Amino acid sequence: MVNAMTVDVEDYFQVSAFEPHVDRQQWRDIPCRVEGNVERILELFDQHNVKATFFTLGWIAERYPHMVQRIVASGHELASHGWEHRRVSSQTPEEFLEDIRRTRGVLEDVGGQTVLGYRAASYSIGEGNRWAWDALREAGYRYSSSIVPIRHDHYGMPDAPRFAFETAEAGLLEVPVTTVNVAGRNLNCGGGGWFRLFPYVFSRWALRRVNQQEGQAGIFYFHPWEIDPEQPRMPGLDAKTRFRHYLNLERMQGRLERLLCDFSWGRMDHIFLPELSREH
Repeated sequence: MVNAMTVDVEDYFQVSAFEPHVDRQQWRDIPCRVEGNVERILELFDQHNVKATFFTLGWIAERYPHMVQRIVASGHELASHGWEHRRVSSQTPEEFLEDIRRTRGVLEDVGGQTVLGYRAASYSIGEGNRWAWDALREAGYRYSSSIVPIRHDHYGMPDAPRFAFETAEAGLLEVPVTTVNVAGRNLNCGGGGWFRLFPYVFSRWALRRVNQQEGQAGIFYFHPWEIDPEQPRMPGLDAKTRFRHYLNLERMQGRLERLLCDFSWGRMDHIFLPELSREH
């Protein structure tokens, strides 16, 4: 069973939890660390013969075109993470359509690769904005990976299917981040802060269960800043935000390497749009 490895390409100061502390107008003045971290990820993937999907901010791609071209040249899929990490729930349908068109255009111009996939900032497609799927299809996207079927204080669509499904409104494929059902409750086993919070043995057990008992490919995600324990500490954070962001950063790369060894990994488009895999 081949699972999908994905990277959300954003820098440490661009995460949604930091929005009250870092104005977007300040982004240009903050030293970026994303290039070095992405290079480390590319080297790690090369060592383990892993191809992945990089959901990339348009803001990042415009400033670091050579990094984007390096991603594509290494055989990975380039996909959209929106322009500057704005939640879909904070945009009007018109603003969202403009955002995803602009981002797709810049990514394709810089990367020289057709962009088919999209991931919303903070998994912010939910019951209240299903119109986003129609907008994505209108803008030329083929699939989205923008929901997590759990209950969470910042995101979640708990009643959504746990595995890939066609959205009735748009004919777009939605591929949720992987969860495992334990005692009637969905638990995230698809990466991010959850991967750093739970012991590695839980993540390995959960993904094996999804593969072997349910016969489904898993989706794993992480961010470049998660393998960077030396990143600057953001002042003024509340205890919950500080805990979630900085927890076990120093252990992340080691756990990731174990994950790369324990499972087989591929690109989102090749796994969930199989006709494209045959073309490559």
